Amino acid sequence: MIVSKNWLAEYVSLPLNIEELTHRLTMSGLNLEEFHDVTLGLSMPDVAIDLEVTSNRPDCLGHIGIAREVSVLFEKPLTIPPATVTESGPAASTVTSIAIECPDLCPEYLGRVIRGVKIGPSPTWLKDRLAAVGINSVNNVVDVTNFVMLECGQPLHAFDLERLHGKKIIVRRAKQGETITAIDQRQYALTPQMCVIADADRPVAVAGVMGGFDTEISAATTNVLIEAASFASLSVRATARSLKLHSPSSYRFERKVDRQWLDWASRRCCELILKVAGGTLLTGAVVAGESGTAMRDPVTFRFGQVSRLLGIEIAADECVNILQRLGLKGLERSADAATFEPPSWRPDLLRECDLIEEVARIHGYEHIPIDATLPVVATARTLRERVVDAIRVQLAASGLSEALTMSFVSEQQRQLFRPEGEISPVAVSHSSRSHENQLRQSLIPSLLACRRQNERHGYANAELFEVARVYLTAGLSQPEHQAEPLTIGIVSGRSFAVLLGVVELLAAKLAPHAVLTTEPASHPEYLAGRGAVVNLNEKRWGWLGELNRDVLERSDLQDAVCVAELRLPLIEELFEASRSYAPLPRFPSISRDLNFVIPESVSWAQLSETVFKSAGSLLLGTSFGGQYRGKQIDADRKSYLITCRFMASDRTLTTEEVETVVKQIIASCETQLSAKLRA
Repeated sequence: MIVSKNWLAEYVSLPLNIEELTHRLTMSGLNLEEFHDVTLGLSMPDVAIDLEVTSNRPDCLGHIGIAREVSVLFEKPLTIPPATVTESGPAASTVTSIAIECPDLCPEYLGRVIRGVKIGPSPTWLKDRLAAVGINSVNNVVDVTNFVMLECGQPLHAFDLERLHGKKIIVRRAKQGETITAIDQRQYALTPQMCVIADADRPVAVAGVMGGFDTEISAATTNVLIEAASFASLSVRATARSLKLHSPSSYRFERKVDRQWLDWASRRCCELILKVAGGTLLTGAVVAGESGTAMRDPVTFRFGQVSRLLGIEIAADECVNILQRLGLKGLERSADAATFEPPSWRPDLLRECDLIEEVARIHGYEHIPIDATLPVVATARTLRERVVDAIRVQLAASGLSEALTMSFVSEQQRQLFRPEGEISPVAVSHSSRSHENQLRQSLIPSLLACRRQNERHGYANAELFEVARVYLTAGLSQPEHQAEPLTIGIVSGRSFAVLLGVVELLAAKLAPHAVLTTEPASHPEYLAGRGAVVNLNEKRWGWLGELNRDVLERSDLQDAVCVAELRLPLIEELFEASRSYAPLPRFPSISRDLNFVIPESVSWAQLSETVFKSAGSLLLGTSFGGQYRGKQIDADRKSYLITCRFMASDRTLTTEEVETVVKQIIASCETQLSAKLRA
């Protein structure tokens, strides 16, 4: 960000020594790249200061933002122009209209209309301001939009109102096949993923990136529509990269602009246009979308945390004073802490540690001794970290080896396994990714490739698992756990039943009280009858199955392979970190085998759950004894052999006690599952 010393001085009193100014800015986080004299060609001496602004500080992408920092560092008052305008004539809404068809890409759009402007050269003061920071003068109206953007960081655009078909603005997604000639006079092909500003018939600007040639301000322009809007940062970034079209506007929108300054920027632009180009500002603004809320989540600042994180003592009053000078609003204060509401222009202030960092940089990093003693505090592992660790330990105990694979796959790999069905992939166009250029939607193709590599190097039958993200959609508004879920992938040479046992054991170890059930799945990648959807507590956890021969051949694998893919958020929700233990039994257990004939629709999990619920506290556990289908049983039924173990912690059970519980189990299974005890 290049700033002009003279321009900065309009908002805050500067120190006489430029070295002192740049040193304090550097020590506060705005690193100096260089400064140099730019007097040549200007009407008065000036110095351009090039500062490195990090991506989390979009507030410093304008002179007012830098002046605000100077104001805090040197404890000088900050003066912001009031942006006062005089409106007259009809309402702006009577001559133009604005509609937003994609609020996810453009939440707010504000337009004002000025009639009767006279396009011409800019006055000397305006040319000087722009030239000092390396911007060429175009004409008085365009120069004002650039001036205000460099002043407050809010990009603006001026349309020739008479060249807008229908004199209307429609913010929408581009249509397939649409093109636009931008103000650089180059034509760009648009896609439906891009947001455009359109009139009644065609796109007239690429939203947040660049205006169109057809509606630009020219010498013949008399009526102007001033745009001040907010565009989704991800959309602007994706569009600019796709079109290879980057601009000062896109640079700022990619880092997010402060929506609370939209109206000020619009009024300031109109104020200066009236000053340098004349004309009449129509009454009111035309506003579409919803205004951004001014409320921010409060942040509690504990004074004791300052010394713990920084290693030095800073008085509580000084901490409060620094934060209030930075624009934070004090909500309440006690002896130990204070609560603040961050200002709208500081989106990076979200947590207590952010506020402590602000105190440190304004107090001065140079005041922190290099040998300051910092207390060593062990950081507790997050729930997700503990869940992932438990998954790795359990799957390794089941005989699987962890793999780490790339997140990129080829189109051919993606087509191998698509458990979610056909979803448009997230693709990259970088030259280094000409083949494997898609973010994976499943871990299975990557693990199959890893298994193939092991086979080629003489290690047959690699049993593999991976815990990593998959990328299901490029949607801008979807929660992370839906768009990029953390997933458990398993590839094994074991049979379907054995792999199901591995999955059941994983669930039992991480969520022992969760009920795991399966239901048939008919994915085209599976062998017929060898696929299942896995549910935990009646919520879909994932799927498993044995791959068919076609998938194996396309993967260049010889032996049979079973795969499983499970979503981590559900098991994280059900995870039980603590365990309760009982002492070793002092009394013997008694086993009973029960052979139930049940309908085909009843699963083993349903039978086991019914047995547990009906048996009471004397049932120690159950185990699967086998299943049978044959001539002696009706075609729509099957037989499950379940072994029940009974035990009491305080006595040896009698045969009569066990038989009573067995009768309860049989009665419940007959009533709830239509089961019959097989002789």
